Amino acid sequence: MPAIGSYLDSSGRDDVLSGGARRIPVSTPKGEFKVWVKRVGNNPGLRLLLLHGGPGMTHEYLEACDSYLPGAGVEYYYYDQLGSGFSDQPDEPSLWELDRFVDEVEQVRVALGLDSGNFVLYGQSWGGILAIEYALRYQQHLRGLVISSMMASVPAYNAYAEQVLMPKMDQAALAEIKSFEAKGDTDNPRYTELLHEQHYIHHVLRIPVADWPDPVQRAFAHVNPAIYVSMQGPSELGISADAKLARWDRTEELASIEVPTLVIGAEHDTMDPAHMEMMASRLPEGRYLYCPDGSHLAMYDDQQTYFAGLIDFLLGRAG
Repeated sequence: MPAIGSYLDSSGRDDVLSGGARRIPVSTPKGEFKVWVKRVGNNPGLRLLLLHGGPGMTHEYLEACDSYLPGAGVEYYYYDQLGSGFSDQPDEPSLWELDRFVDEVEQVRVALGLDSGNFVLYGQSWGGILAIEYALRYQQHLRGLVISSMMASVPAYNAYAEQVLMPKMDQAALAEIKSFEAKGDTDNPRYTELLHEQHYIHHVLRIPVADWPDPVQRAFAHVNPAIYVSMQGPSELGISADAKLARWDRTEELASIEVPTLVIGAEHDTMDPAHMEMMASRLPEGRYLYCPDGSHLAMYDDQQTYFAGLIDFLLGRAG
């Protein structure tokens, strides 16, 4: 861990004027756009790039990192993927494809000068899918990998939602939720209210919605529904059959990811914690972190366990 003085030393960095924030140009099949990133800290030996969930969410809900990672001396980067947050938001549906997002992450890595000597990639939820895909294509550039609250199979995730989570819900409320989805009326305030009452406070963030931390409230307010719905569907109750990610499954390929990898699961998550433990066992350098009190956003509702385990991995296996 670097001394506090060196960790706060930004001399020689090309983002000093902007406090670590910059916009990086990325090339796409529809032309060049810019994505927003922000660096926190200075540690040439350990640099963590954060991939947010959604798809179409923003970096904001990951801001809990500010309470823990600086004290551990981790240099880390917030990053809004194209179409999200402070990044450009083109009205180009053809850009919302998994392979193109992987290519975008690689362009961001090159622009930031991250390499196998220091680069740890973190992905939460959809960001975990993106991180797995990146590792399968570019693991030669990685020092380590973190997959947080994401199963390696969307069909397995859907089965868990249908066979484990949905039967525990109020069945009348579930029927009403499914009715809204069948009618395509997912912008209805009643639909959102039902999801909050029946699902979100039990499996997404186990805190009353009115008390959700500010970063989470901002992220949910800023989600890009055009990306979210086309790639995963309107709700967290599984991924829709017609969504682009509906058949994604990399379970069999996990064994080919050879870099040190931390898989984080939580007891109350939308994702099956047993499946995520299995993922860690299939990864040659895998480790599993279990958050007994956590849900999908375990960095809030099981915060001490989450960050203690993450930092231990970063400073140990990947540090």
